[in-house]
Amino acid sequence: MTTYIPQLTLPESVFSSLPASILLPITLGSAVGWSTRLPRTYLSLRQPPLRPPPQVFGPVWTILYGLMGYAAHRAYRLGTSPLNLPSTISAARQGTTLYTIQLGLNLLWMPLFFGWNRPILATVDVLALLGVNSYLAWLWGTKVDATSGWLLAPYIAWLGFASYLSAGTGYLNNWDLSGAYKTADGETKKGKGKRT
Repeated sequence: MTTYIPQLTLPESVFSSLPASILLPITLGSAVGWSTRLPRTYLSLRQPPLRPPPQVFGPVWTILYGLMGYAAHRAYRLGTSPLNLPSTISAARQGTTLYTIQLGLNLLWMPLFFGWNRPILATVDVLALLGVNSYLAWLWGTKVDATSGWLLAPYIAWLGFASYLSAGTGYLNNWDLSGAYKTADGETKKGKGKRT
């Protein structure tokens, strides 16, 4: 169980505005994605079966970020109505704290995995992300608005798949991602050190 913690929660103005609620995770996620340069590192790693091509991640994450932003807006707007029971208002506010925490965990995964080459921490992060979002979907879905909970279902499913990819890629690369990077001309550079 969690509680509403204003210091750990995005401002109410984000949740009350539909455009802000949707665009904030899309913008932040895109900024992290572009700054980490996924395809170059991604293609040089040994990966488990069923891994998607790098071109899939951008569109999938854009849709998922949009859905999670809409779910947050909807749960906040419907749940904090003064006509609701105090328990519903409390659950909606608790959800905003959980949502903020999960967004932070989400944005941290890519730098952990690709930027800082910490696949174990990244796998722990994505598993925590899966747990927080499962609880958030249950909280909003059962105590605030069923649709808000169901809007998180595709995100939770993708997080389950991402957990498999994170753990599988880490394991297949001996939990060390610094061993191989592709150079600009397509050759593989082995050994630890800076990316070229």
